[in-house]
Amino acid sequence: MGILNILLYYGLLIPVSLLPFPVLYLLSDGLYVIVYKGIGYRRKVVFKNISNSFPEKSHEEHLKIERAFYRHLCDLVVESIKVFSISQQEVEQRFKVLNPEFIDRFYDKGQSVIIAGGHYNNWELFAVAIDGPMKHKARALYKAFKNKWLDEKMQVSRGKYGLEMISTKEAKAVFQKEDLQAIIFGVDQSPSRINNCYWGTFLNQDTPMIFGAEKYAKEYNYPVLYGRINKIKRGHYSWEFTESIEEPNQTGYGEITQRIHSLLEQDIIANPEFWLWSHKRWKHTRPQLSSINDSFSN
Repeated sequence: MGILNILLYYGLLIPVSLLPFPVLYLLSDGLYVIVYKGIGYRRKVVFKNISNSFPEKSHEEHLKIERAFYRHLCDLVVESIKVFSISQQEVEQRFKVLNPEFIDRFYDKGQSVIIAGGHYNNWELFAVAIDGPMKHKARALYKAFKNKWLDEKMQVSRGKYGLEMISTKEAKAVFQKEDLQAIIFGVDQSPSRINNCYWGTFLNQDTPMIFGAEKYAKEYNYPVLYGRINKIKRGHYSWEFTESIEEPNQTGYGEITQRIHSLLEQDIIANPEFWLWSHKRWKHTRPQLSSINDSFSN
């Protein structure tokens, strides 16, 4: 397995990542034909997710979103491979933080914060771009890969320009650090344990929601900032802070979690092709003989 990893990384990923963007997008166009029209990667999952999320749209409208998503997904694949070798100068050219003053005011007040967002547009470019424009130290919580070698390569790739990757198993420890930090949460994954989540409505569906951002915000009194990645054109993105919840302990149970998901939902509705529809987001159903949400509030 180790040899295969090395061959994949040094024999394929790194050489591809060194290609210029115009060539990468030619590869993306070819990949679209293979992934969408050829093997049909997760097409049933994607179409079901889209049609359930937009019941008011027609079959043809669902297909239009599906096709646009797969084109974006193929761009995302080659852009993510590019991150392995992209220079900091090129990152700064291709990913702009539009309003760093939004978060810097919390630093100036001596406050650490939580940044919440979803798998919307290119989060890999976000990872290598976000630390530089901020005064806070950027740290991202993530679920570590079982393959330790690949996990290390991913940490190096995402963290080479300042972002510190922290395993979710070490989440408690990272909140006890004394420096001013911005801890990044991806909120739209499907929870691995449905007895440890919040249930609400998201994109017209009963949805288990990861509760960690709200839990830690209240425990450590961290303001929660929501931000959106905008796609300007192929290979060019921007990040924009759009809302903050500045007094987390003044909010009711589930209010932060629902607000974050509501903001993400608005972004998805505006440009649905940019969300990760291939993820099996709704694979769980709410337990009927349990009051999970009540257990969190007690």
